[in-house]
Amino acid sequence: MHQDVEQILYTEEQLRSRVKELGCQITADYAGRRPMLISVLRGSYIFMADLTRAINLDVTVDFMVVSSYGAGTVSSGQVEIKKDLSDSIEGRDLIIVEDILDSGNTLYYLMKVLQARKPASIRLCTLMDKPERRTKPITADYVGFTIPDAFIVGYGLDFDERYRNLPYVGVLKPSVYEK
Repeated sequence: MHQDVEQILYTEEQLRSRVKELGCQITADYAGRRPMLISVLRGSYIFMADLTRAINLDVTVDFMVVSSYGAGTVSSGQVEIKKDLSDSIEGRDLIIVEDILDSGNTLYYLMKVLQARKPASIRLCTLMDKPERRTKPITADYVGFTIPDAFIVGYGLDFDERYRNLPYVGVLKPSVYEK
């Protein structure tokens, strides 16, 4: 796996430090409240687990599976909810936790769907923000790192369901995904 990575963008320590900072910021912003963290699976599961532990508040968690990629490297533009939330979100403060904000297609669609369910508020927390690729008018409230337009893997991010377990975030060699 490691031989398929062209360059390490963020080390384990850099990820741990930034997630701790995000947790502190969310703790301050939501003091006295009980936000619900919604993980967009599968890519955000590692980030979500670490972020949840970094927030010093009483939080609840729920999970969704939303897809627009399939096995490719570019969003198909077709968004599908494969697993919906288990709990009601009406009147709740939501924080959507995502691995990467890329084109914005998936999150734009998801936020419209969730807004219709009448939460008190919705904010977006993304580990990686790739603004160069944005096609929808969406911005994150909490951003771990702003990254260049490269195909990245590790720390939950995958290519064709591989590389999620890398402990760092790295740029995948084009020869791997251009086959």
